[in-house]
Amino acid sequence: MKLPRRTFLHLAAGAAALPAFSRVATAQGYPSRPVRLVVGFAAGSTTDILARLMGQWLSERLGQQFIIENRPGAAGNIAAEAVVKAPADGYTLLMVPPASAINATLYDKLGFNFLSDMAPVAGVVRVPNVVEVNPSVPVKTVPELVDHAKANPGALSFASAGIGTASHLAGELFKVMTGVNMVHVAYRGDGPAMTDLIGGQVQVGFATMTASIGHIRADRLRALAVTTATRSQALPDIPTVSDFIPGYEASSWFGIAAPKDTPAAIVDALNKETNAGLADRKIMERLADMGGMVLAGSPADFGKLIADETAKWAKVIKVAGIKPQ
Repeated sequence: MKLPRRTFLHLAAGAAALPAFSRVATAQGYPSRPVRLVVGFAAGSTTDILARLMGQWLSERLGQQFIIENRPGAAGNIAAEAVVKAPADGYTLLMVPPASAINATLYDKLGFNFLSDMAPVAGVVRVPNVVEVNPSVPVKTVPELVDHAKANPGALSFASAGIGTASHLAGELFKVMTGVNMVHVAYRGDGPAMTDLIGGQVQVGFATMTASIGHIRADRLRALAVTTATRSQALPDIPTVSDFIPGYEASSWFGIAAPKDTPAAIVDALNKETNAGLADRKIMERLADMGGMVLAGSPADFGKLIADETAKWAKVIKVAGIKPQ
């Protein structure tokens, strides 16, 4: 049967509109069951703390529980691969740490390509790292640390939360840009690293503000500088490394991502609610207390950040010759 032209065009237009209607309907009905927010590090880590903060907000805003699932191991790669391989339906998300950008170069053979296999949802926060020393180290400024390290090559050791973590790469960038010789000691997380730094088993740290600030305020550690380009409101009297070493910048940043091909309407809905949370006074105060600087922005903004950081740390990893354990 041949349809009249007007009827045919009407039906064709309706059919063409179905995919768009389906995406809208999906967004309107999302989420209809609990959502998993996967974290690649142990409970109590900065990534975990931020996931729980944002997960609670999203649960309250979207009416379904956002369950935090800790899947530590392989510097976050286990968690990232689990999310990459999950259905692209918005019910499995990843709390993205800086390790996601670092691991792209650090590991030769990954079962995924983070930049192409994940859909950025929203940036959450940028947290400064802190150049800090055990109080027994006779330095109070970055220039004094550089001079002391050069006068005693190999005598100072610096702690990190593990090979390829943000605290490790911040220290390696410092070494590359100053030419100092410090021995890297990798730990299994910020907690053990802080314990040995406070105890004097290692002398220098580049840990996140979140892990450091309580110890700094209690005078268990001496802060020399923050690693971000601007000072932190949490420690306003502490200068930046770039005040003494122009061009130095390192930080720990975090956000949310989903498997690629997750419907754009779901990504946009999650982005909108995440940004609403980052504008909430209580969450802003909590992030500020951690030394955090809100990122927010569009999915494209977060995607650009991941790409830029991937390229930046690739150069440092290659120059420093860093290899995974």
